[in-house]
Amino acid sequence: MATPAPGTEPTSPPAQVSGRIVTVPNALSVLRLAGVPLFLWLLLGPQADGYAVLVLVVAGFTDWLDGKAARWFNQYSRLGELLDPAADRLYILATLAAFLIRGIVPWWVVAALVGRDLVLTVCVAVLRRRGYGPFPVTYLGKAATFNLLYAFPLLLLAQGGSAVAEVARAFGYAFTAWGGALYLWSGVVYLIQFGRAMRRPVPTPTGGLDRLTG
Repeated sequence: MATPAPGTEPTSPPAQVSGRIVTVPNALSVLRLAGVPLFLWLLLGPQADGYAVLVLVVAGFTDWLDGKAARWFNQYSRLGELLDPAADRLYILATLAAFLIRGIVPWWVVAALVGRDLVLTVCVAVLRRRGYGPFPVTYLGKAATFNLLYAFPLLLLAQGGSAVAEVARAFGYAFTAWGGALYLWSGVVYLIQFGRAMRRPVPTPTGGLDRLTG
């Protein structure tokens, strides 16, 4: 199924967003979350990079599949809107932490990407106090996440001196550069939305939390 170009946003939230907890997409998101500690242990314990790459591949597949399942079964939920981006961010943060410890990526790359998330976490907390819900997931942010999740297994495969490692290193650096740039760019987009919300707070008719629309 084709998706809009990165940088665009849906004009409206998915239809029939419910408060259900037990859904197929949510189960897939929980499965992805459960893989985070396993992934970290594989990287930092036995340093079984091959199995760690396999966990990332499964996580990427379930990330794609839970979106498809939401459409197939019409199982959009508020919990799913929180679990899906939370799983993405946890994998990114866990991988960056492990890569920093093992010296696979420089500290300034980790500082830039983690700093972006810390700033946005503070922004979301401020917005919630003013009656807003979380930032909507943008295609720009999704594109950034996909690039980084492609980069991480390639960077793991690049450890070594084989011909495969040399090729993986080139592609891994390329995906890291593109993913990092898009990740920071999406952060700027969210900060612009944050600034607009601070200037023009819009309460919901029912008094509940509303999603930002920019």
